[in-house]
Amino acid sequence: MLKLNTIKAHLGATHKRKRLGRGAGSGHGQTAGKGDKGQLARSGGSVRPGFEGGQMPLYRRVPKRGFTNPGRRTIAVVNLSDLDKLDASTFKEISLESLGAAREIKGRFDRLAVLGNGELTKAFHVKAHKISASAQEKILKAGGQVELLPIPGKASKKATKVAGIQS
Repeated sequence: MLKLNTIKAHLGATHKRKRLGRGAGSGHGQTAGKGDKGQLARSGGSVRPGFEGGQMPLYRRVPKRGFTNPGRRTIAVVNLSDLDKLDASTFKEISLESLGAAREIKGRFDRLAVLGNGELTKAFHVKAHKISASAQEKILKAGGQVELLPIPGKASKKATKVAGIQS
């Protein structure tokens, strides 16, 4: 009968550790299996990852393409069908902050865009940076309000010109 105190590994399943540099009788003494001379016999004698013996390495041969803008803006896209699933008593207004706090949108976003896919039966006060024409029409038809927020970090040309004259 098999008991916890009688369990052991099958024959050949485990191996003894190779003990290098422990005398001639071990079979791995003196040079410890590294051979007689050369770079790999020395301590620290290895090359960095990707080194191809002086040949132009692959990571330098392959052309580099593309660019990732570190200052990119991310837009949270919400459809009217998504808004219709929300509870109107809980959400007094629909904004990037309120949707994020309620975990309706997950991730870090800079702007909120509302699109007109689906139907809206509840009245919401929507604050967004971009709203499609069909979405705006359906929100107003359902008895809600629409407020367009200014896009952060984007000043109009007129405002900068006027500010330049005054200063």
